[in-house]
Amino acid sequence: MFSFFQGMGIGGVLIIAIGAQNAFVLSQGVRRNYPLQTAIVCSFCDSALILIGVSGVAALVASNPQLANLATWFGGLFLLWYGGRSFRSALHGGSMAANPGSTLSRRKLLWATLALTFLNPHVYLDTIVLIGGVSGQLALSERYLFGAGAISASTLWFFSLSLGAGLLAPLFRKPLAWRCLDGFVCLTMWGIALSLLWPELQQLL
Repeated sequence: MFSFFQGMGIGGVLIIAIGAQNAFVLSQGVRRNYPLQTAIVCSFCDSALILIGVSGVAALVASNPQLANLATWFGGLFLLWYGGRSFRSALHGGSMAANPGSTLSRRKLLWATLALTFLNPHVYLDTIVLIGGVSGQLALSERYLFGAGAISASTLWFFSLSLGAGLLAPLFRKPLAWRCLDGFVCLTMWGIALSLLWPELQQLL
């Protein structure tokens, strides 16, 4: 079971780091906007990507620079757009009772969750490249135990973050708290977008 707990530790460290996906899960959990469905979708997507990584696909993706470049531009531009949406919400303000328009319908929430997962190159770096790369150093019998540990860490994290964020809901009855949360989401999205697109822009310039 050492490989299982090793995968759980490495997966936990990578997934817990604040990023676009986690910021989105946190904001929807605080709004109590389908938190269970959000956690299920994120866990399922991460589990699928981790399985792809431990199965040895990471080397194929890393050897295709055009694919990586395209994913970077799509992901960066999407994060800029979503950050702008959060920036507008931060300027507008709101509260749990007075800001119902800021919540997403179940269908829009599903598409937004999928987009923030699959259009974010950092997700592929964490799940396919890093976790897949580390697992590639293990024997075949231990590789999938390692992946199962990483999947367990991902699942525990997303459910804890999404469902636990609802405990903060009383705090967000105040407009200032909403402004701070939306501002945090905006800065996170724009910061990640800049880190993705800046090297590409430098090459163009």
